[in-house]
Amino acid sequence: MGHLTDSQRAFFVTGTDTEIGKTFVCKSLLQALNEKGYTTAGYKPIAAGCDNTPDGLRNEDALTLQQNSSLDLSYDEVNPIAFEPPIAPHLALKQSAEQEAVHYIPIDKIREGFIHLLQKEPNVIVIEGAGGWRLPLGGSYMGKPRYLSEFVSELNLSVILVVGMRLGCLNHAVLTAEAIRNDGLKIAGWVANQIDPDMSLVEENIDSLKELIDAPFLGHVPKVSAQHGGSYLDLAALGL
Repeated sequence: MGHLTDSQRAFFVTGTDTEIGKTFVCKSLLQALNEKGYTTAGYKPIAAGCDNTPDGLRNEDALTLQQNSSLDLSYDEVNPIAFEPPIAPHLALKQSAEQEAVHYIPIDKIREGFIHLLQKEPNVIVIEGAGGWRLPLGGSYMGKPRYLSEFVSELNLSVILVVGMRLGCLNHAVLTAEAIRNDGLKIAGWVANQIDPDMSLVEENIDSLKELIDAPFLGHVPKVSAQHGGSYLDLAALGL
């Protein structure tokens, strides 16, 4: 099994739900790290909702990570497990004619992809999850469901939580943070990502989250069309 060296860090970016800006935050992190001279690699181990291209299945989020990694990575290195339907990955697997005999997404393949990236010696690997913290992989182990979060726990990775700022986010954020901590993992920091531009009392909600989430606040990314969100993030809070 691969291990991070003293000069390497890896962050698993999860969210309070799907479509709350994980990719934008990952892209912003990679851009900010690149500007500070770090060598970076983006990793999107599982992606659903891919386009069927002459080069194979391609996912927009994974392509974004590939384009913003400082290392020259192939698409398959960034996204080893891809599905065409924009549905839960374990359900997309069941629909795949080529995978009829397979009923779960193997954690081994996710781990192997991560170890492969480690061997390219980046300073920082930014790993984007899929959906929220408890993404089902299908199948079970000793009668228990399997989740992508098991990969994070197995390698004891630091977690960055993206909170989609909208009505209801306090509950989602607290429950997700509790689940991460109950898995024995460290929350390296959290980001308030503005997905509802009309949300009432945004700053008051962020202040509440600062009290409710016992982890460094990395920044508030407003609802903007700008391509660069790194200026809103405090990398120093990550201990880099």
